[in-house]
Order: sequence, then C-alpha cells, then structure tokens
Amino acid sequence: MDSVRRSISPQHGRPRLRLLAALAGLLLTLSGLSAAPAAAEPVPVPVRGSAYMGIGVKAHDGIAGPPETVAPTARVSQAEGVDVASYQGDVAWPALWSSGVKWAYTKATEGTYYTNPYFAQQYNGSYNIGMIRGAYHFATPDTTSGTTQANYFVDHGGGWSKDGKTLPGVLDIEWNPYGDACYGKSPSAMVTWIRDFLIRYKARTHRDAVIYTATAWWTTCTGGYSGFGATNPLWVARYASSVGPLPAGWKSYTMWQYTSSGPMVGDHDRFYDNLDKLRKFATG
Repeated sequence: MDSVRRSISPQHGRPRLRLLAALAGLLLTLSGLSAAPAAAEPVPVPVRGSAYMGIGVKAHDGIAGPPETVAPTARVSQAEGVDVASYQGDVAWPALWSSGVKWAYTKATEGTYYTNPYFAQQYNGSYNIGMIRGAYHFATPDTTSGTTQANYFVDHGGGWSKDGKTLPGVLDIEWNPYGDACYGKSPSAMVTWIRDFLIRYKARTHRDAVIYTATAWWTTCTGGYSGFGATNPLWVARYASSVGPLPAGWKSYTMWQYTSSGPMVGDHDRFYDNLDKLRKFATG
C-alpha cells in the first residue's frame, strides 16, 4: 500500500507535471510564432526625379471613393484631357486623339535637378496631333526656393505663348513621395514657398500658374490657406465619382484629375467646360 501511495503522491507526480507544462508552453510559443504576421516590408522610396502628377495623391487619398476604373459621368460639354510623365515613355497621341482626348499636360521638371527626357515627344507630340497642351512642374519645397524652381521650370519647357494651343504652367504640389508629407515645412512656410513660385512664374510668363493639389494635402500642409483661389486656377485631384470638397479658397475647379487608371496612359482629367472655353483659357 505504501508503494502505491508513493507512486501517486504529489511529490512523485510533480516532475511529470512540470514536464507537461513546459511542453505546453513550448507549443504555445511555437504556435504564436507561426501565427504572428510577417513584418511589413518598408515602402521603397522612389528615385529622385521619378515623381509624377498624382504619385502622392494615389498613395494617400486614392483609396477613397468607388473603384477608380469607373469613370464619373461627364457632362457632354467637358473636354477630356490627360497628363503624362517620363514613366509613360513615347505616348501614342494619335490613339488618344481618336479616343476623344483634346488636351494634355506633360511633366517638364522637378525641383532644380530633373528634366523629363521624353518631354519633346510628349509635349510636341500632343500639340502636333491637334491637342491643346501645357507643362507642369513637380514641386520639391525641401530642396530649393519657390523662386528658384519657377525659374528652372520656365527655362526648361514651362513657358507660355498666346497661341490658343498652349496652356499656362502648372505647379504640382502634393504629398511628398520622398519623405515628410509636407516637405518639412510648417503651413506658413509652405504658403510662402508657393507664393514665391507663383509670383516668379507670373513675372516670367505673364500668366497665373495653375495649382494642382488634393484637398487633404492642402488642408494639412498649408493649414487650409485660402489666399490663392481668387487668382490661380485649381486642378484638383480626387479619384472618385465626384470631385468632393475643394481646397480652401476655391469655389470651383478648372480641371479635375479623376483617375490614375484610365485608358492608354492612366491619368485622365476633365476640364470644367467645353473645348471653346478651353481655347479661351489657353489664350488668356
């Protein structure tokens, strides 16, 4: 009887219980490790110069609204446009023209360190097929001043002529794809940078530059500044079925980038009115 008691006594059972507990703990640990989600891969920072109109908007705001492959219903009077950059290479302008695209903007410059190697084919090709064309500058307010970048833009394709087929230059100011969303600037410093660019651009070309931006970026990075709406046309970016709220200071848009996944080139846009109004806008 004593031998039986010893075989089932707590003292003799404890080593086995401790072993079972250790095994259970090991299984739980292994189970936790296998179930743990893999660490997210860091989003690669693009190469300087590779930014394009909407790169930051797509990353930050493009998930809002319905799928952007569903184009919003357009009024018959709205002229269809596209915007292109070097990543699209040589553009098939005859095909776009046949599809109903009547105007186009081409990236000319970025900061003071980049010019689009496809600029001639894209800018002149759209013009030669019959489109009304223009150029845009991708702003990097963390590299050089607004005045300096406006000069660089005008000197490398961003000028304007009163021929009825050349649109005023565009300041593309949006989420920073290379780092801090607002380029390390306070709202007041950002407004000053933008103002300096606009003043210099008008002094060089005698036209007010168009401002391309997204409402969320404008609210965040300029503090909802409303002082440019009376002078500078708005090109708003929103990939959805409606344009949504506009940035502070503007009651209406001049252009709307409504998708980054449209036919042939991706980025498609609408002018607020018909082709005759677009020609008048180009003429100034």
